[in-house]
Amino acid sequence: MQTLLTEAAAFTGLIDLAQEKLGGQALIASDEFFAEKENLLKPGRGIFLPDKYTERGKWMDGWESRRKRVPGHDWCIVKLGLPGVIRGVDIDTNHFLGNHPPYASIEACVSEEDIPPDQTVSSSIKWVEILPKSALRPGSQNLFSVSSLERWTHVRLNIYPDGGVARLKVYGEVVPNWDKFKAAEIIDLAAVQYGGRAVACNDMFFGSMEYLLMPGRGQHMGEAWETRRKRLPGYDWVIVKLGAPADIKKIEVDTAWHIGNYPDMCSVDVCHSPEREIDSLTWTQVEWTEILPKVKLEADKQHYFDKELKPFSAATHVRLNIYPDGGVARLRVYGLRV
Repeated sequence: MQTLLTEAAAFTGLIDLAQEKLGGQALIASDEFFAEKENLLKPGRGIFLPDKYTERGKWMDGWESRRKRVPGHDWCIVKLGLPGVIRGVDIDTNHFLGNHPPYASIEACVSEEDIPPDQTVSSSIKWVEILPKSALRPGSQNLFSVSSLERWTHVRLNIYPDGGVARLKVYGEVVPNWDKFKAAEIIDLAAVQYGGRAVACNDMFFGSMEYLLMPGRGQHMGEAWETRRKRLPGYDWVIVKLGAPADIKKIEVDTAWHIGNYPDMCSVDVCHSPEREIDSLTWTQVEWTEILPKVKLEADKQHYFDKELKPFSAATHVRLNIYPDGGVARLRVYGLRV
């Protein structure tokens, strides 16, 4: 059985490939009598409402099957929103105490087509076990590392024999299918769907740096990278690793929803450091090159910069600097893969 990780060993810098916001879908489940499979991929850890019931029993914020009275176990197939290499999983049994599964395992497969409803008889799908049958704790985040280095599109969560799981998070690195793109196609290589990752920042008190790379403009001010008010000299910054080395053609800095708290100015630096570890990107030895000098920003606006950019070949990382502080909803880095 796999050993549980501690909460301190969370999967920092990785993306939840299965999250609903990125297109993750709970496709098929063997049983969802008490609570729907779709709850598995919702944000957060799930809530508990003591006095809420349905016609089938206690309302639970998760996926919950009925008590099994025949041989076998329950399972749920999830289509990842973004295919990629899976580094770890969180099988969260939050609020499931006397009804959590004692054990779980996870299998994965690659399928560019829909999984048929009766997937158990499909000979075209090869399921590979990436997490062996492992013990789960009730009411807890159950964190497991995954050693597989292959690219996956779907996972199957198996629970033994039955019970409830609040959330399933599948942490990993996005691996786009570059064969779908033309050689000269300009792509937002900072976008999470193309492998972009926010890897370091000096402050994200009000909002996570991960929001910078998400699809869309955000639904409210909370879906943004936002720093606290700076009371000392200096400025704030965030470093993004691009999905592929790029010849950058255009940059977008979007201050959507930020009106009294947008940065006054910004600038952008780049570097070519394909092998450098995340922690070392902040060292003074890293040679950052300014490609966008300081420019003024406005409230709640998409700012586009192209003619202002200085040329730089094969940028692997981008550093957005904001002066002195504030919130940015999205960062787009459009370029050619090199």
